[in-house]
Amino acid sequence: MTSKEFRQATWDDETIDDCRQLIRLAVREDLSRGLDLTTVALVSQQAEGAARVVFREPGVVAGLPAAELVLQEMNANVRWQTFVAEGAAIGAGDAVAEVSGSTRDLLTCERLLLNLVGRLSGIATRTREYVTAVAATGTRIYDTRKTTPGWRRLEKYAVRCGGGCNHRTGLFDAILIKDNHLAQGNASVAEALARAREFLAMQEDESLIAETILEVEVDTLDQLDEALQQRPDIVLLDNMNIDQLREAVQKRNTASKAVQLEASGGITLDTIQAVAATGVDRISVGAITHSATALDIALDWCG
Repeated sequence: MTSKEFRQATWDDETIDDCRQLIRLAVREDLSRGLDLTTVALVSQQAEGAARVVFREPGVVAGLPAAELVLQEMNANVRWQTFVAEGAAIGAGDAVAEVSGSTRDLLTCERLLLNLVGRLSGIATRTREYVTAVAATGTRIYDTRKTTPGWRRLEKYAVRCGGGCNHRTGLFDAILIKDNHLAQGNASVAEALARAREFLAMQEDESLIAETILEVEVDTLDQLDEALQQRPDIVLLDNMNIDQLREAVQKRNTASKAVQLEASGGITLDTIQAVAATGVDRISVGAITHSATALDIALDWCG
């Protein structure tokens, strides 16, 4: 098994900064005139209240720290208290947090707060379904770069809350040779891997050389044979059927068990168990981000 791994998302400074920028854009969308017209027209400035953030459907919690950032960025006179940890499984009707304070501020922040938590919890929930489906096999579920523009670190964080693993964050932190690179670079799989290694060897940053994962996508078993001779960190098996995947695992086990095999391409909950049973190490699934549905989450007012 390769000792290298892609960077795994956490609620770190970069994720927080991305989240703040998204919140600022969202605030501009809602309050371009600086005023919540309906709330100011109808609710007293002195009014105070409390509400609970409630899941209307079962799921996995993700994004509660983002909700706190919403309150900070909107200068809301609101107190925030969480009841559960990120990644917790929640039932329909369960409350995950409580907000209390200025009723005006609560009403103005409500939709943005719920949008963030609902979207990220939807991704975490979808991820958990895939992770659970292959739990008995040892195969790991990875996300892809098929994310909402600007939301990538947040969505990858949500994947981690759901128990999944993160593939590369962007184009800057791994070499992944795909079919278009081979075609446009006029190179075979072996030639492309050799060029990539030469490129890395010429870099001055020693950590870049040591940490960068080298992965290549193959469409055929012949290409896999070529790749295995070059010993990349990972070989991505694109759109292979079950029989091909089994044969690919056998070839890898004979040639070099240190090379990780990643299956990808149209894999669904209906097919993922059969794919994992072939013995591949990783399965990357774009659907856990690009096709996840936001969970139905609401503010239920107290009293």
